Amino acid sequence: MAVTERFNVAGSNLVGKVKELVHEGNIRRVRVIHDEKALIDIPLTVGGPLTAVTILAVPVLAAIGAIAALVTECTIEVERIEGKDENKA
Repeated sequence: MAVTERFNVAGSNLVGKVKELVHEGNIRRVRVIHDEKALIDIPLTVGGPLTAVTILAVPVLAAIGAIAALVTECTIEVERIEGKDENKA
């Protein structure tokens, strides 16, 4: 089951917040929204957080950085996978 969360962030904090969310894991999709329009939509359905961070390497982070330079405030919409990776010993 997927759960959607939204975070309002300043443009200057956009790249850092996206990195932070991806490092948390269990993320299926990240969308950057400005004025109710999706500026970038990043699917992360490949696997664990390490793989997702690799995917978010230079090209995607450069695009997010360019968006951050153009907007003063935006919304990050995160689709999380509930119940996955919750094995606690």
